[in-house]
Amino acid sequence: MRSLIGAAALGLVLAAAACSPAADNSAEAPPTTTAEAPAEAPPAAETPAGPPAATQIALSITDASGAQLTGDTARGQRIFAQCATCHSPEQGVNRVGPSLYGIIGRGSGTIPGFRYSAANQASDIVWTEQELFTYLENPRARIPGTTMAFVGLRNPQQRADVIAYLKANAE
Repeated sequence: MRSLIGAAALGLVLAAAACSPAADNSAEAPPTTTAEAPAEAPPAAETPAGPPAATQIALSITDASGAQLTGDTARGQRIFAQCATCHSPEQGVNRVGPSLYGIIGRGSGTIPGFRYSAANQASDIVWTEQELFTYLENPRARIPGTTMAFVGLRNPQQRADVIAYLKANAE
């Protein structure tokens, strides 16, 4: 019984740490005007699941200045690690939050059997790249009453990188 309570407490601590405002969301990511050289790939047996390293993807996102953004899937995968405590990029794998596999083009609150907040279900949002970009900046401002504890990613390039990772992961 003690080990179950200890494991549950550890899970709560990890979830709180992942959603903590102490996460560095302010650092500027390097510009994405040119593609980075791909890192040397590990042997096929050791290749992790997900998109290849340093893949630039054009996105249907404009930032506050009106600039069109691209995203880097490798950076997005690293940034997504702070989301992975609650969300999975794998199809059908729900955690505290719903699976984000194939989120682009999906309506909010629509994964069957997942218990969404009333605010999320009533939002009538379709998760376009631009909508995700806005939401990820400050989830509670975009959907007041959401139960998502994450404070958001203030850095526009980090948001674009996460969206590029999610997009490439579902292709």
